[in-house]
Amino acid sequence: MDHQTLAAHEAVDLHEIVNFKTLCIAKSKLMQGLVFDQELKDLMEKDVQQSIQDLTELQAVYERASFQAPVPQSRPTPIIN
Repeated sequence: MDHQTLAAHEAVDLHEIVNFKTLCIAKSKLMQGLVFDQELKDLMEKDVQQSIQDLTELQAVYERASFQAPVPQSRPTPIIN
C-alpha cells in the first residue's frame, strides 16, 4: 500500500478541519434542544450525521498518512499549576 506523507501545513489544516467539524457537531446537538420547529431540528440532525461521516473520513486520512515531523515524546513543563 502506498503511504503518503502530510506536510506540516497539511497536518495543521487537517487538525483545524477536525476541530471545526467536531465543534459543528457539538453546536448542532446543543441547539437541537432549543429549537421547536421540527423541520429545523431535522435539518440540524442531518447536519450532525453528515459531520460524523465527514469526521470518519478525515480519521481515515489520519490513519493512512504519516507525518513528516515526528511527535515529541516529552511534553513541555507547564508554567501554571
